[in-house]
Amino acid sequence: MNTALLEAVKSLPLPDRIELVDAVWETIAAEGYEPPLSESQAAELQRRLEEHRRDPASGIPWETVKAELQEKYGRRE
Repeated sequence: MNTALLEAVKSLPLPDRIELVDAVWETIAAEGYEPPLSESQAAELQRRLEEHRRDPASGIPWETVKAELQEKYGRRE
């Protein structure tokens, strides 16, 4: 890691560093990286999928979840 770059990043205000981390992560995700799941994470995802298949109406639409998060934490552009 470039030490000068790291020092420059550390000098940024916290909100800017968080935004930078988010932007870097987006570039990593865009390249197709998917972090491995632990056994417990995979089991939880499987449980949720099976629950949804049993009762698809029990889910909450993404737009509803997104609106609730934006109301609670503020809109992020």
